[in-house]
Amino acid sequence: MLRVRCFRGGSRGAEAAHYIGSRLGRVFTGWVQRSFQSTQAATASQNTFAADDKAASPVPKDCLVCSYNEWDPLEEVIVGRAENACVPPFSVEVKANTYEKYWGFYQKFGGQSFPKDHLKKAIAEIEEMCNILKREGVIVKRPDPIDWSVKYKTPDFESTGMYAAMPRDILLVVGNEIIEAPMAWRARFFEYRAYRRIIKDYFNQGAKWTTAPKPTMADELYDQDYPICSVEDRHKLAAQGKFVTTEFEPCFDAADFIRAGRDIFVQRSQVTNYMGIEWMRRHLAPDYRVHVISFKDPNPMHIDATFNIIGPGLVLSNPDRPCHQIELFKKAGWTVIQPPVPLIPDDHPLWMSSKWLSMNVLMLDEKRVMVDANETSIQKMFEDLGISTIKVNIRHANSLGGGFHCWTCDIRRRGTLQSYFD
Repeated sequence: MLRVRCFRGGSRGAEAAHYIGSRLGRVFTGWVQRSFQSTQAATASQNTFAADDKAASPVPKDCLVCSYNEWDPLEEVIVGRAENACVPPFSVEVKANTYEKYWGFYQKFGGQSFPKDHLKKAIAEIEEMCNILKREGVIVKRPDPIDWSVKYKTPDFESTGMYAAMPRDILLVVGNEIIEAPMAWRARFFEYRAYRRIIKDYFNQGAKWTTAPKPTMADELYDQDYPICSVEDRHKLAAQGKFVTTEFEPCFDAADFIRAGRDIFVQRSQVTNYMGIEWMRRHLAPDYRVHVISFKDPNPMHIDATFNIIGPGLVLSNPDRPCHQIELFKKAGWTVIQPPVPLIPDDHPLWMSSKWLSMNVLMLDEKRVMVDANETSIQKMFEDLGISTIKVNIRHANSLGGGFHCWTCDIRRRGTLQSYFD
């Protein structure tokens, strides 16, 4: 569930530009500075999200892939697999994305299976989730099972794999295009293999298929001395715009992007760098506008447990991780809702996530949402909004790092490309 403060000037923006420039030189610094300058100008304008006159090419009527936002009626979805899931080796990028209370777990079990009993329960929960989606009229596709314990080696590193549990992390659907994200964890280098059969089928039926530049994941992509010892360190580094990933080459996780028609929002995070964001910006222009937003978050990784857009002009904003650019949404007439505090017990293992997976929901349409059966407070919040809740228990699946939005990638939603900021 980033940080190029694209809508924000001031000292932090300047520090970020200086940091990037020191790594990539004048050329890269130029576009970063222009981004900040254009952002400052946009902030002063009442038309921050002014529409481009150019219309996107319509999606072919017979194409199975078509999704523009997070809330149009869901017709087809990919749901991940927990089978054979392995604990990633405790490398520098894993350390930077996990909390210190679990570092011993990674050091002990890296490269091995997650606890078998826990994994068995997670698998059963996701199977039931798939059954419920089917009963709601949604077509469900699953990635292939793979042995993730196999060690692999490239010219730059060696690792074991992790899982194919979170299709939202690796796949982003924009219109009729499926974009494979390059991602930043070495343990996820070959994760795309689990989805290739499905994507080839969609391609053969008319979908566009793009693979972003595959990073080498050489040592230069990571700050090998990234200084985290406490939560306070994380807050300080994030406020300075410093992350474990450098600007050596583009990298991003698809889950750091969230869609609202023509406007796509992204955060600079531990797994998504400025080069990755710029690649997406250029790739999607001029039909889509990529906006960078940032949060007070000591451990930014994936936007959808921090800022989850659930309807036209309706967004869930994590009260523990306030958005620095939230006024832009309010000025555009959006309703910003702070979800209630999660109810998950403190002793429940969340090896790769926080309790705020409670807001990591999947909209089946504007009036139906899939939500955790244990989270009664957020159920009431949705019901007060006139949204029916479809309750599913995925508490053990949460431990692997994701909620309903993470465990899925919507392939087809019944709707058209719209602009919600004009």
